[in-house]
Amino acid sequence: MPGADLIRKRGPRVIEILETDAGTARLTWHRATDPRAVLALSHGAGGGIEARDLQALAGVLPGHGVSVALVEQPWRVAGRKVAPAPGTLDTGWRGIWPALAGMELPVISGGRSAGARVACRTAAELGARAVLALSFPLHPPGRPEKSRADELLGTGVPTLVVQGGNDPFGRPAEFPEGDFRMIEVPYGDHGFAIPKRAGIGQERALEIITDGVVEWTASLA
Repeated sequence: MPGADLIRKRGPRVIEILETDAGTARLTWHRATDPRAVLALSHGAGGGIEARDLQALAGVLPGHGVSVALVEQPWRVAGRKVAPAPGTLDTGWRGIWPALAGMELPVISGGRSAGARVACRTAAELGARAVLALSFPLHPPGRPEKSRADELLGTGVPTLVVQGGNDPFGRPAEFPEGDFRMIEVPYGDHGFAIPKRAGIGQERALEIITDGVVEWTASLA
């Protein structure tokens, strides 16, 4: 049976260990003082919660009334190098959901890359208020015929996509029309890295992300 153990760290962060049917997951909480919503964000298949966009959102959103839980999937907690199949990722996400829903606040389901796909696939089933899809992998690089648009278009809830202008997994212009909002980060790659020759710097790119998500989460209320 899933369970939880809280381990308090220095500063405002709280680490929550959860047992899921896919293994042990870990949540790093960045709590708002008077939260009106919770945003759960998971990492992609090639990195962890140290990703620049996840860290930026965790640093900014609590000041705007949104508690952020950065979610490490069981495979990542176990130290594995390769992510499991999508069904196993979904199982891990389902396992952490009671800890989010138990706060009796609207829960926004989110993630980057593979984590965005998980959030999209499970949103309606879990009762998410909305979905935040960071760097949604619309297709494998160079394989536009392998579209995953059906996952994005099937969330059934308000959805925001934040996409780099040069993301090889799907540039903003490649996305189909649908019932979702799009924020483009100019020049950004799949990790929202900005080349030195670009007209904006890395700090401004992160501001585009955080400002856009702050405005969008406020509109959900």
